[in-house]
Amino acid sequence: MSLATHPLQLLASLPGDSISVMSETVFSYAELKKENSHLKETQLINDAKLLKLEALEKENTRLRVLLENSFRLGEQVLVAELLSVKLDPYEHTVVVNKGTRFGVHAEQPVLDANGIVGQVIRALPSSSEVMLITDPDHAIPVEVNRNGLRTIAFGTGQQNRLQLPFLAKNADIVPGDLLVTSGLGGVFPAGYPVAVVDKFETRPDKSFANIYATPKAQLETSREFLIVWSDSNPVFLDNKNAPPKNAPTEAEHDLP
Repeated sequence: MSLATHPLQLLASLPGDSISVMSETVFSYAELKKENSHLKETQLINDAKLLKLEALEKENTRLRVLLENSFRLGEQVLVAELLSVKLDPYEHTVVVNKGTRFGVHAEQPVLDANGIVGQVIRALPSSSEVMLITDPDHAIPVEVNRNGLRTIAFGTGQQNRLQLPFLAKNADIVPGDLLVTSGLGGVFPAGYPVAVVDKFETRPDKSFANIYATPKAQLETSREFLIVWSDSNPVFLDNKNAPPKNAPTEAEHDLP
């Protein structure tokens, strides 16, 4: 009799079991959907953090290169970060986040990890304006590293081009020559890389050649710079802690 009635029992319990299974399925689906949504949000946040981490890693690499170069300079230096850029045909300037309260003043040379960037033209308490070497109004005394030939490199208003207009067409200078600061003029200390000659063009009707060079500094991509002191004036990290003038002190990077 039990064998005969077992199918009837299963049939009688089927509606209740079906409802229970369906209820569990719907509940599980809702939970899975909620968990999936949470995991997607978590993944998005983690992806954003990874992007920031990659940017910080690259920044750390750039700062390491700057630090290594600062110890080779043999002068006092201060690391400054880019705040804004102004690039138009008549003015090539950038603004950095260090100013007079750090001891920055006009006519200080500014470098990146590869070479001369320009010079400070205006210093405010918390920022400074830097004229790039490509500015049409900028000129820098240079010499050919190979033979010591001295001349002046002028900005052209083009982002990656300097011009050397005062060299005769028989001057001993060729494409590939490295131009370094000559130290003349008193603004840029001698020996810093400036540009590499990439074009030498003679003109039969002119005594001077058309000579152009590409700056060594990464003017379009650099975000960190070195502001250089070539004299004994100290560099203060905070003017609140600055000792009186002429008091002995150590600079941020007072290198031998």
